[in-house]
Amino acid sequence: MTSTLIERPTERSLVSRFRPKLETLPTLAAMVIFVAMIIYGEVAYGRIVQFSTISNLFINNAYLIILAVGLTFVILTGGIDLSVGAVIAISSLVGVMLANAGWNPLVVIVLMILIGSVFGAASGILIQYFNVQPFIATLAMMFLARGLASILSTTPERLDDDSPIRSLSTEWKIIDGPKINDLVITPNVLIAALVVIVAFFVLHRTRLGRTVYAIGGSEQSALLMGLPVVRTKLAIYIISGTLAGLAAVVYTSKLGIAQNITGVGWELDAIAAVIIGGTLLTGGAGFVLGSVVGALVLGLMNVLITRDGSIPPEATTIITGGILLVFVLLQRLVVSRKRKT
Repeated sequence: MTSTLIERPTERSLVSRFRPKLETLPTLAAMVIFVAMIIYGEVAYGRIVQFSTISNLFINNAYLIILAVGLTFVILTGGIDLSVGAVIAISSLVGVMLANAGWNPLVVIVLMILIGSVFGAASGILIQYFNVQPFIATLAMMFLARGLASILSTTPERLDDDSPIRSLSTEWKIIDGPKINDLVITPNVLIAALVVIVAFFVLHRTRLGRTVYAIGGSEQSALLMGLPVVRTKLAIYIISGTLAGLAAVVYTSKLGIAQNITGVGWELDAIAAVIIGGTLLTGGAGFVLGSVVGALVLGLMNVLITRDGSIPPEATTIITGGILLVFVLLQRLVVSRKRKT
């Protein structure tokens, strides 16, 4: 008769089991910063933890969340996309002009999204088939899109107030709070939420998502494993461009104005949101939900600066740069620790 020895978990093994992985530390840090900003804002200014503030945070940053999701795919592979802000400019201008010319609103929306897809596909082809560096390829697409937008119009184009496209920004009251403290959402917020859900599923439950992470970890290893690297890298830039076109629809429906300078610097905001959310610039690690948190951190920062009143708007970029620097250094620490292990 033999006896079986059952190894009991030691205290060290239990601690290691519940210890967060290194890759999750930047995302956890972003969540901690977001909560800390909420607490600080409530203590310092008040009326932060309320329905109206939460509603405005998501409504005003729906387009940024969509952009950040698209860039998450790209940065996970170690790439970059600098064209998304300019793509929003050209897509929104074309959309407003066609809508005002009497085109079917649904057709206009589809065309706006397809414009983004075309620019994304062009970037992907340059990168994958002509061996152009992602920085250069997407920079070229940025100049091209911005130049085409300037040719179309150098003055603001206003969408007709009765255009059906504006209905995407219609506010639906979910909770009727006291005075103006209502919890409301818009179709644009639902679109952003759907984008996040689909992106999460794709990255964590499909072969495309697994290949994206594998490419970011080591593209050479992914090729040796027989993964569809070429097709995947082309797909992620199409995804990024398509979501930029969708972000143009969301933004245009809310503001009702398009011009050639729309979206200047938005690619940097989206990249900052992705990095703050914990996606490594070197690729291979990151989460879509982290990018959403990063976008909300930037949005909440603008709210707090506005509430304060004494901080000049120009300081927003300085504060963003400081937060970004902290997270880049944190990422470097994570990468160096991974190499040691």
